[in-house]
Amino acid sequence: MLQFFRTILITVVAIAFMWFPGEAAIALGGPQPELNQLAPEFTLLGNDGEGKIQEFSLQDYRGQWVVLYFYPQDFTPGCTLEARRFQQDLPKYLERNVQVLGVSVDDVDSHEAFCDAEGLKFPLLADSTGDVSKQYGSYLTGYSLRHTYLIDPEGILRKIYLGVNPAIHSQEVLTDLDSLMANSSAQLPPMG
Repeated sequence: MLQFFRTILITVVAIAFMWFPGEAAIALGGPQPELNQLAPEFTLLGNDGEGKIQEFSLQDYRGQWVVLYFYPQDFTPGCTLEARRFQQDLPKYLERNVQVLGVSVDDVDSHEAFCDAEGLKFPLLADSTGDVSKQYGSYLTGYSLRHTYLIDPEGILRKIYLGVNPAIHSQEVLTDLDSLMANSSAQLPPMG
């Protein structure tokens, strides 16, 4: 029964983000990290997509773009759809030297089962305390919110998505990555 209410809450929050994206998501999730500044650093345990549990740190991905996407819960309809779309497009991300990282408050065992059930080959990280979700303004009442952050090879946050549509989000991210990557680092706004 608790699982049922949890699923209902996630669904209501997801619908609210689809109807009222942007500012409402900021208010619900907390303050967002600033664009064109260093993205908040973190280290989390996660499933590597190949069945191994290990630590993942944002700093380990210096030199490549990172798609850091937060989602509410493994095995829910919207989260499953979003993960499937990222998996479907994974070869396109790898061609661009982009690392996809999924984050939710689910534990590593749940992530392992989710990766196995859905054939996911990218890391899912366990933010069991919600601390990283909070750093990114992506936390509400025990769940990560459906927000995505594009982080450049120097660790600078370049794009924020709030209240995304799971069905089309991966394609949207790929389009924006192509645009961002087409600009040289000299053309992007400097830090500070």
